[in-house]
Amino acid sequence: MNYTLHQLQLFLKIVEKKSITKAAVELHLTQPAVSIQLRNFQDQFDIPLTEIIGKKIYITEFGLEIAITAQRIIDEVKTIDYKTMAFKGILSGKLKISVVSTGKYIMPYFLTDFMKKNQGIDLMMDVTNKAKVIKSLENNEVDFALVSIVPNDLKVASEIVLENKLYLIGNRETKLPEKQYNKAIFNEIPLIYREEGSATRSVMENFFNLNGIKTKMKLQLTTNEAVKQAVISGLGYSIMPLIGLKNELENGDLKIIPVAGFPIKSNWRLIWLKNKSLSPVSTAFLDFLRKEKESISEKYFQWINAF
Repeated sequence: MNYTLHQLQLFLKIVEKKSITKAAVELHLTQPAVSIQLRNFQDQFDIPLTEIIGKKIYITEFGLEIAITAQRIIDEVKTIDYKTMAFKGILSGKLKISVVSTGKYIMPYFLTDFMKKNQGIDLMMDVTNKAKVIKSLENNEVDFALVSIVPNDLKVASEIVLENKLYLIGNRETKLPEKQYNKAIFNEIPLIYREEGSATRSVMENFFNLNGIKTKMKLQLTTNEAVKQAVISGLGYSIMPLIGLKNELENGDLKIIPVAGFPIKSNWRLIWLKNKSLSPVSTAFLDFLRKEKESISEKYFQWINAF
């Protein structure tokens, strides 16, 4: 065997992307260069790592086993790098954060300066729905999670990051009343929902249950971005977090519909397992967040106070 770390990394990227073309783009290489390296790597094994059916590449069972081992090797190499930097007094390691989908409008702003100050840290941020975020935290796969609803069945510690506001939203053709609507409006309008498991869906349903409101679900979509575009196009209305609507509200594509009892308020929180022993990297980020969150909020999210 005479494979290189570069070949291991390249093979892992092909496994991740399930495409030589996409792997080449990610690695800033040409497709022929990636194909040649894959062939050189394959030549060192008697059992196929991949197979081509039609024009699509598939990873064999043996290839998946090799990928698992390759990832372990790469992780160990990174550990050597982290230890080297630690001996030089440089904070290093991995910071793993899972973020609910709307949180992508928030979390990067609270990470940027920290990452710039600590070049030895590798950030892994997964953006997904609430159910998957909580599952990854429960399985101890991440250091932190960003959520707007704290799970009741999991012992966590938390730090408030930013206030969360949700409003009833319509498109530019919506005619707004001079006064607020009462909650009966929800019995009359077609509503667009997020999918089961999303935090926004949970907030909506909790609000309706508490107020004895029966609604008309027009359709269900899997991302806030998809919901936003559906509302803009006139397919219906939705209750949405303000944080992802700044541009559309400013240019008039969307409008906030005034309803008694709105906005629905909560807080965006960074949470972590209560009994977890935080790594030096995690501790440093938490210290940074506590120290800098107010100035970051003032710099990037002051516009929220206008609504």
